[in-house]
Amino acid sequence: MKVFRRHSGRCALSGIAVAAILASAACATSTTATPSQELTAAMEQVVKSGFPGVQAVIDGPGGHRTLTAGVGDLRTGAPFADNAQVRIGSNTKTFVATVILQLAAEDKVELDAPVERYLPGVVQGSGNDGNRITVRQLLQHTSGVPDYLGHGSAEGGMETTGSQIDPTSDAARRRQFAPADLVRMAMTMPPNFEPGAKSVYTNTNYILLGMLIERVTGQPPAAEITRRIIEPLDLRATYFPADGDTGIHDPHPSGYHEIDGKRIDFTELNTSWAGTAGAMISTGSDLNRFFIALLSGKLLPAAQFAQMQQTVPFDRGPGEGYGLGLIHRPVPCGKEVWGHGGSIPGFEVRTGVAADGTAVVVSTNQLPAGQTAFDAVEKVFDIAICSG
Repeated sequence: MKVFRRHSGRCALSGIAVAAILASAACATSTTATPSQELTAAMEQVVKSGFPGVQAVIDGPGGHRTLTAGVGDLRTGAPFADNAQVRIGSNTKTFVATVILQLAAEDKVELDAPVERYLPGVVQGSGNDGNRITVRQLLQHTSGVPDYLGHGSAEGGMETTGSQIDPTSDAARRRQFAPADLVRMAMTMPPNFEPGAKSVYTNTNYILLGMLIERVTGQPPAAEITRRIIEPLDLRATYFPADGDTGIHDPHPSGYHEIDGKRIDFTELNTSWAGTAGAMISTGSDLNRFFIALLSGKLLPAAQFAQMQQTVPFDRGPGEGYGLGLIHRPVPCGKEVWGHGGSIPGFEVRTGVAADGTAVVVSTNQLPAGQTAFDAVEKVFDIAICSG
């Protein structure tokens, strides 16, 4: 669910890289030219580095392209469908942040007001104090609140220490968590640091923001995201899973996860433990449409969008900057790129839009098991965004 930690523009992940299976040549459907040989080779390398499959969806001045390599289903050998729905993990945070900033534009939320004003008594305990934390600090991960998933993550926050939830366990995969339950777990731990001292990527921040949306609007955050973003942009394949929903709407690839060196089918998953920090489902095309609309000013007034792009350095992305639910990321060709990214057992999804209008989503149906695997996916994104 978290964005992976990067060093020198790359991720530091523990774990053993898995052997590649079912490597196949990348294929593409396109409204314009065929993919470059470099991009095709990079996607094939992703499969060789240990992923079952990978999909890249590219939109922009060069038209629309969907490329796949490997498989979406190890049992049948079927590839990713062109309009494959996947769990998007922490890309959910950008949707949540957009709603918060819309509420700020409507004078319903003050970004520099204390969280206590909107969620009285919620951020309290073990030294945590909602009177000293602002809404802006939640958005930018500078609040200091502890992560209910704990610390010491090996894979995107999924294997943690100090956590009361193991999302990879059979019990957690079926259990329905309420947002208040997740926050109460976090409040049993002391703050990570003084509010405003630095930025440390923390899922609790966005669970709290979801609760804030509901308190201010009287509607569940999923309903507000649907009304304010999904329906106006006609994102027909984008949604929050309903309570108890463990599946993914068709068409979708199978998601896989490694536990104790064994790859298992992890498609069925109750993501209520991720909530407004990472539970949404979408497609590459829908995500491109959302980020293009956001970056082109269609979802926020200029004043609020400018605040969204005010960044600070953060722990998960050396060289990157974290704004208010939006990441500024460097790419080798020097283009200006904004997006987010998300990881959750079964899927990893990288997103970004360049200043020239090129939008890219790269999805894999397993989390990377090591540095080589991470770098392989990163290379696909970089080539796609730079050559798009």
